[in-house]
Amino acid sequence: MLKIQAEANVPTDFGLFKMIAFSEQESDWMPHIALVADHTDFSKPVNVRFHSECITGEVFHSKKCECGQQLDFAMKYMQENGGAIIYLRQEGRSIGIINKLKAYALQEKGADTVQANLQLGLPADGRDFQVAIEILKLLGISEINLLTNNPDKIKFVEESDIKFNQRIPLQIDSTPESESYLNVKKKYFGHLLKD
Repeated sequence: MLKIQAEANVPTDFGLFKMIAFSEQESDWMPHIALVADHTDFSKPVNVRFHSECITGEVFHSKKCECGQQLDFAMKYMQENGGAIIYLRQEGRSIGIINKLKAYALQEKGADTVQANLQLGLPADGRDFQVAIEILKLLGISEINLLTNNPDKIKFVEESDIKFNQRIPLQIDSTPESESYLNVKKKYFGHLLKD
């Protein structure tokens, strides 16, 4: 069972967020995190983003994906409109950074992101968004607008006790480096992306 282990207000470039750490054990060094904009109204449907960790894109600004830009967009959106980001420690679609770098090496030889994972004997996408549902319940959020392009995230919400109100698109323009990655998201995973 997840529990709130710690929380504090954190000023950011986008505004003030309450940062809340969730894990089963207080000693967990990799807790899931919620970032809740300070003026969020919990009496209305709450704007929510489920965001999986991406150290390459968020910290080191890799151009192979749009994860860093998605997180920035979400933080800005939540500050302007109220809401929460559920930051899940599921690096590389839950394969971890070491396997992600191995997958990158296979991509350099011509594999796409899904092919690379499968060649390593890993799932195309091993993430589980049930933990995000659990965090929403711990936060007292019962109805959401979901900031996503991923139909699997919508499905997780619709099959839960959380009421799904509407989807908010999150479209980031592709770059030459991320074009193949975004095409796989659209064609293989069915992400709701414009051409």
